Amino acid sequence: MVSLLDQRAIVTAGASGIGRVVARTLHSAGAKVAVCDISEAALQSFGEENPDITAYQCDVRDAAAVTAVSEEMISLLNGVDILVNNAGIAGPTKNVEDITPAQWDETVVVNLNAQFYFCRTVIPHLKRQKSGSIINLSSAAGRLGFPNRTPYAAAKWGVIGFTQSLAMELGEFNIRVNSVLPGSVSGDRMNRVIAERAKLLGISEEAAWADELKNISMHKMIDPQEIADLIAFVCSSSGRSVSGQSLGICGNTEVIR
Repeated sequence: MVSLLDQRAIVTAGASGIGRVVARTLHSAGAKVAVCDISEAALQSFGEENPDITAYQCDVRDAAAVTAVSEEMISLLNGVDILVNNAGIAGPTKNVEDITPAQWDETVVVNLNAQFYFCRTVIPHLKRQKSGSIINLSSAAGRLGFPNRTPYAAAKWGVIGFTQSLAMELGEFNIRVNSVLPGSVSGDRMNRVIAERAKLLGISEEAAWADELKNISMHKMIDPQEIADLIAFVCSSSGRSVSGQSLGICGNTEVIR
């Protein structure tokens, strides 16, 4: 167990999936946490189960909405020490020539631009106190090619460049910036991705799952709790000199097909 006592954390897309587990883990470690999410149903469920964590609705595609919600969360928390940029979507599973500009733009906006929107609001607060930790969610697709998922891969590679540049820019203010690169994570989104891949390739979902796991050295899926535990560690005093890193948690994904 790590301690995040007296830390104040914002988790984007924090009402479901990986974000939900991250928010609960940070809170369990002692942090005061606020989350935002686009889904009203997820927010309601999250609020009922986690009454000590305040949740806000926000469409991360809207820069003005992100600024407003970020400032509201920071006011509620009486400051901010940790930002977890978790919001993301899978995007289309198609050959590149079949992807529409709208599908490309949405995938990049949610997976990359939204991280910029949150950072530009939160960073001035971190600079004033000369401390903080930013975690940007990338993916194993942020270091490997990903055929038929080009907008997703392009955005996740962009997250790496954004992270490493921010780490250089903010280091003198004692602000640490790191990327976390999950592999194949158990959950609804991965189930949908596998179903779309099976459809595209004309194979069964069972065959698509087998193909997914054979390219992972440890031949296993990642549990969201593993990702949350890594984030809590990096944001704690135990990770006080970890910055500018791309931290893979993927069972060593060798290739993505």
